[in-house]
Amino acid sequence: MINRFNEAAKFAQAMAAQPVTWSSVAKTGRGLMTTMQHTLTVFGLSALALVAMLYTRPDMAKEVSEFLSPAPVVVAKPVQAPALSDLMAAREASAKEDAETEADEKAALGNAKQQQFVTTWLSKRYRVAGDATNMLVSTAYDTAHEVKIDPLLILAVMAIESGLNPFAESPVGAQGLMQVMSKIHHAKFQDMGGTQAALNPVANIRVGAQILKEYVSRGGSVEAGLKTYVGAAAFETDQGYGSRVLAEYNRLKLVAKGKQVPTFTPPAPASVVADKAADKAADKAPAKPAPTPTPTLHNDQLAGL
Repeated sequence: MINRFNEAAKFAQAMAAQPVTWSSVAKTGRGLMTTMQHTLTVFGLSALALVAMLYTRPDMAKEVSEFLSPAPVVVAKPVQAPALSDLMAAREASAKEDAETEADEKAALGNAKQQQFVTTWLSKRYRVAGDATNMLVSTAYDTAHEVKIDPLLILAVMAIESGLNPFAESPVGAQGLMQVMSKIHHAKFQDMGGTQAALNPVANIRVGAQILKEYVSRGGSVEAGLKTYVGAAAFETDQGYGSRVLAEYNRLKLVAKGKQVPTFTPPAPASVVADKAADKAADKAPAKPAPTPTPTLHNDQLAGL
């Protein structure tokens, strides 16, 4: 062992004693460059092999990506339980909403049945096609919902005024289902195409319902509103017009409830109707020394607004 150590020391001394020349330095540099080139080649080939492997193995590429840049850890916040009062309030609100929805569904179902009863009865009573009657009844109900008036009252007026004839026209110019005086109420037809729309069933029902609602509100009662509607507000009696409308209205109410109501009603004599209306007006009016004579008016003259 000692001999080998001595020999290595002598070899080192001999090498140190040799002079350093340019050729030896160049030789050493070339050796280092060759070693570096081989090293870089090995690294390059290894990198290409790694890229090819990651390209063919997406799952491995995903694992490498997650390893190099791990996703931040999200710490879940503790969920606070809602208060008992909030739970009770939410339950009550949900129950109320369910009850309102159920009530709306029942009302819609009842309304549909009511319209069906009324449509069938009016179609038979006035001998109008079922589809046409259904359209008139549906329009009356939709309009009544907008105007805030009983749809059966609208239908009763239509029945007495025109017998559900959308093209009816009186000698004094009353037109359509509800016998509207389009020349007087032309402003109400402006948004519906002008006075030409008076014979349009939808427009006529809408305008007639608006006028009827205004007259009832102004008169304070349905009877007073009907008297103004027929143009008899300045007279003692309306020649039984209001009684006929209300009688039809009462029949329609029974029909809407599913009651069996005859489609044919024997007409009462005009003199009896006038006498009843006059007696009713006399009962409400204060006593007078002498009755004021009432002019005799034709129904067509009373049919306008």
